[in-house]
Amino acid sequence: MAHAQTMTPRWALILGASSGFGEACARALAAAGYDIAGVHLDRKAGLEHVKEIQAEIERHGRRHLFFNMNAADEGKRRDVVDAMVAEIEANGGTVAVLMHSLAFGTLKPYVADDALTKANIEMTLDVMAHSLVYWAQDVVGRGLMGQGARIFAMTSSGSTRVIPSYGAVSAAKSALESHIRQLATELATRGITANALRGGVTDTPAARKIPGSERLFTEGARRNPHGRLTTPGDLARAVVALSAPGADWITGNVINVDGGEEISGG
Repeated sequence: MAHAQTMTPRWALILGASSGFGEACARALAAAGYDIAGVHLDRKAGLEHVKEIQAEIERHGRRHLFFNMNAADEGKRRDVVDAMVAEIEANGGTVAVLMHSLAFGTLKPYVADDALTKANIEMTLDVMAHSLVYWAQDVVGRGLMGQGARIFAMTSSGSTRVIPSYGAVSAAKSALESHIRQLATELATRGITANALRGGVTDTPAARKIPGSERLFTEGARRNPHGRLTTPGDLARAVVALSAPGADWITGNVINVDGGEEISGG
């Protein structure tokens, strides 16, 4: 059952809202009483799935604004922020959650016949790490986020481990965690928290693109003390919990949401 409408509507702005962790967070946050602004990049087939997500948001009695665009495009980002400003000026509210769940990078080795290029590396870092900073700058700078707001970014164990052909993404995840620490420090006096969430191995469309993903899934389930992989829903429920008013002293962290996978033996 959807929560009652608050006096100040709460929006969750989710980057990467049409699949994986972003989709799960859109569904869970809508169920928890948030309106959803979703940024995604999909072709025709994917847009049919987006309609299903929107329908579920509506069933919870929540509003939605979805934008089919490249979240790393500067002009498009500003268009979304302008639309959010117009919505909030017209109807009140605030962006209570900014969720960065962009998974678009190049999966190639550093040294090989078909190795990563400079353009590959720069694109991967820009989309999967640096874009978080630019979105935070615009959303906070335009007055959309304030006291009690939350920023989340999806990292992975690749930030500290070597996975074949994952080098550029590993670098992006490391940079993302650094950005989170800096944002947490700078935004503390505004009452805005920032945390990176490190899910366990999860079977998502993005994870399936990693070379050898089936082996990762098998090993992840074996290592996890619960005997199964993490699901996007596991992560989404954690986001809802961490967005509650009592979690305002949790900031600047890399938080494992993995059922104990990270601490388990190999």
